[in-house]
Amino acid sequence: MTATVHLPAADVPVIGEYDVVVIGGGPAGLFAAVSAGRQGLSTLLVERYGFLGGAGTMGGLATFCGLHARVHGEDVRVVRGHTDELLERLERLDGINRPHLTIEDRIMAVSFDISAYKIAADEMVLASGADLLFHAQAVDLVMADEHRIDAVVIESKSGRQAVRGRIFVDGSGDGDLAAWSGAPFERAERLLYPSIMFRINGVDPVKAGPAWQTVRERMEAAEAAGTHSFPRKKPIVRPQRNPIEWRSNVTQLSNPDGTAVDGTDVRQLTHGEIQGRQQVKDVFAFIREHTPGFEDAYVVDIAPQIGIRETRRIVGRYQLTEDDVLDCVDFPDTIGVNGWPTEAHVQGDVRFVFPRAEDSRGFHQLPFRMIVPQRVENLFVVGRCASMTQGGQSSGRVTGPCFAMGQAAGTAAALALAAGTPVGDVDVSTLQERLVADGVYLGTDLAPDAPALSAGSVGV
Repeated sequence: MTATVHLPAADVPVIGEYDVVVIGGGPAGLFAAVSAGRQGLSTLLVERYGFLGGAGTMGGLATFCGLHARVHGEDVRVVRGHTDELLERLERLDGINRPHLTIEDRIMAVSFDISAYKIAADEMVLASGADLLFHAQAVDLVMADEHRIDAVVIESKSGRQAVRGRIFVDGSGDGDLAAWSGAPFERAERLLYPSIMFRINGVDPVKAGPAWQTVRERMEAAEAAGTHSFPRKKPIVRPQRNPIEWRSNVTQLSNPDGTAVDGTDVRQLTHGEIQGRQQVKDVFAFIREHTPGFEDAYVVDIAPQIGIRETRRIVGRYQLTEDDVLDCVDFPDTIGVNGWPTEAHVQGDVRFVFPRAEDSRGFHQLPFRMIVPQRVENLFVVGRCASMTQGGQSSGRVTGPCFAMGQAAGTAAALALAAGTPVGDVDVSTLQERLVADGVYLGTDLAPDAPALSAGSVGV
């Protein structure tokens, strides 16, 4: 018996030709498509699920992290641009909470209703003029030459099809297009651990009170007493828009040998899904038994997919490092900012590290070069697979910086096509001018009354 089977060559129908083709509808891909569409480019966003939002929806995260920074002691939303409109749309849908302090009250996050996010994301993409293709997954590339992609091959219930593009944006999370096209990438020997989120309903919010504090205290006490063992330390259990519903981030998924589940290995993914649901069952049973207000609660939803934090990361023109994050570094080619700490999901724990300075500016700038791969001239790579070291990526993978990367990629695509240059050779000063005109905060002005730092319609 042979170890392979032979598939005959086949002609794959081309179902469209676009200026920009975006693969992956997470926060980075979402804003790349919106931005490209608003620049007047014919744009297609391809997403393997039937909805957008990435980890925020399919991963059940239900929280935007990295939109805020603690700027010299004041909590301020620093990720702006298209983010302003998204939050306003969610507010009109009554689908977003006021920002809340998290991680020992050291930084803000914003929780939202998952269904509202799905609707708002659809509306933003379609209003931009971009097209959507759901239930389709990229599986291969056709190269025009060694430096340019001609078409992406997708697979769906309609079979194998191809989409041609002039510029491509890899928002796959795993750097699929980059890897297939020959762009350099790396992966850590020890990956950050994934989780699976779940939501609890039927909570009595009056009896529960600030249970986001007491759940952790009870779990830690039970472990210290030797009565229970939990997948990881620092659990997150917090109320949603309706306080009878709480989101839960308490799991950690590993292989039998203790290593992190790899999001590019289907057998490990299968193992992780099953293990994750067992962890949900066991941890929820403890929460329900030991937490006032949760006596009649139940698990209303387990996320459609485990949340992968890290697989491939490209080695682009610059790699964002952990030191860049912790030292609040500036870059001349800034395309936005990020105020989230480094967040390393290591075996059995989560390690947060905030900027080193005691009275810190609280954010670092994101360089344009981090979304530009080597070797491939018509490809941007955005989101958690952008060019970052593992330490830098443990911060840069969250929603806020992904929004910033996506908006910059879609805007830069228009400049590259107009100038006829490789994507990495666009005029950065012109890119920055366009981003600022579209409301993006680049981190170059700390004046307290600067419009880019104002609170906006949803919290500070």
